[in-house]
Amino acid sequence: MADSRRGFGVAAAISPEVIRAAAQLAESLGYHSFWVNDTPNGDGLEALAQAASVTTGITLGVGVIPLSRRPADEIVRQLRTMDGSAGDLRLPLDRLWLGVGSGAGGPGALRRTREGLETLKRDAHTTVFVSALGPRMAHLAGEMAEGVLFNWLTPEFAPTANDWVREGARKANRDVPILASFVRAALGEASANRLAQEANRYGGIPQYSDHFKRMGVEAVETGIRGETADEIQQALARWDGVLDEVVVRSITPNDTLEETLALVRAAAPAG
Repeated sequence: MADSRRGFGVAAAISPEVIRAAAQLAESLGYHSFWVNDTPNGDGLEALAQAASVTTGITLGVGVIPLSRRPADEIVRQLRTMDGSAGDLRLPLDRLWLGVGSGAGGPGALRRTREGLETLKRDAHTTVFVSALGPRMAHLAGEMAEGVLFNWLTPEFAPTANDWVREGARKANRDVPILASFVRAALGEASANRLAQEANRYGGIPQYSDHFKRMGVEAVETGIRGETADEIQQALARWDGVLDEVVVRSITPNDTLEETLALVRAAAPAG
């Protein structure tokens, strides 16, 4: 695998000013993609449209919209509205990487994701990613999606997760999807403290707890921490060639403009 491209990601619930500034700087520094997380407090597609309004070519990813909260047909309706809109809420589908996930776990998660992918592949007219933690969802990504977005992953375990996706693609006789992952990054002590808090919260969710046990690590070990830009870059170097796209997921103390732009600069791709 060639050297990984680099993306940058933030939460949709942060200030639109910060989203616009971070996207604009990321594009100018040579990042391949800019992502936002869809959350209950922040519409990922609307937040991504803010990024689209100040950029011209960077790929725009939303990671991920839970299908248990927003069905696929509802996503399609929103995309059609935004693709034809003027102003800040226009979201060009030719630049969009649309990430979706099952949302709620349980026995219906795989079926819900499969049915959602069928709808989106037929009607969304954009590149569709699916989030995956374990082998069954990774197989489904290989079978149906254009991309897979891993999360809370380590570079050591990534080849195993990649093989799950490749097996799904092989069985479906199709090309391997784009292999991408969020990698949480914290610059400075206060950011590292917030990363630890978030890791502890996810570690208490059963499906994530199982994921960390499968990898043999604590949740916080999947993130990277550094006091300087050089330390952030050294940590990111462990991911070179492991995935197609490594998305630096911003972890800062307060999601301010200054904090976020400092991390955009610290994690910027070489050249």
